[in-house]
Formats: sequence, structure tokens, C-alpha cells
Amino acid sequence: MASTQTPSKYVTLVSGDGFEFVVLREATMISPIIKGMLEPRSQFAEARDARCVFQEMSAVVLDKVVEYFHYWYRYRNSEDVPDMDIPVEICLEVLAAADYLGLDQ
Repeated sequence: MASTQTPSKYVTLVSGDGFEFVVLREATMISPIIKGMLEPRSQFAEARDARCVFQEMSAVVLDKVVEYFHYWYRYRNSEDVPDMDIPVEICLEVLAAADYLGLDQ
């Protein structure tokens, strides 16, 4: 069988503390970093396994990032988008994660 198999519809994002989040691949594509990691021609293990590990992100922060991916995907073609709630105590960490993932572009 050829190795040019269709990429999985879902990817697994793993926090530094070991929590796993299964996310719709298309929703993660807003991040140029994740998009690059999952690029089939990249030869990265992440592309092969459809699994990205973020050692520097806690589950609480990655959970909020995943929530944002779903939020973005759901409202990507909408004009009247509600605010997303981010608890004050994790704002700085979420901002750092968003910067790392290129979500500020």
C-alpha cells in the first residue's frame, strides 16, 4: 500500500502534564505552527502520528487553546461573534501560548 494515505480528520494535542485533547484537524489549521508540524511532506513525527506534544503548556492552558480552535472554527464565517471567556488567572499563560502558536497573526 502506498504511504500517501489521507491524513486523519482529527489530531491529538498533548499538554506537558500528559492530558490529551482530540481536535478536528481543520480547526487547528489556524495555527501556522501546528499546520507546519502536521504538513504531510514535513517528515515530522507529528505529521506521521497526528499527535503534537506541547511540553511547555499545562492542560488548563491547552484546554483553553483547544476551546479557541473550536470557537474559531465555529464562528470563522460569522460576523456577530460573541466574546470568548478566559479566566483572569490564566490570561498571561494563554497569551504566551497564543503567541507561540502564531495565533496573533
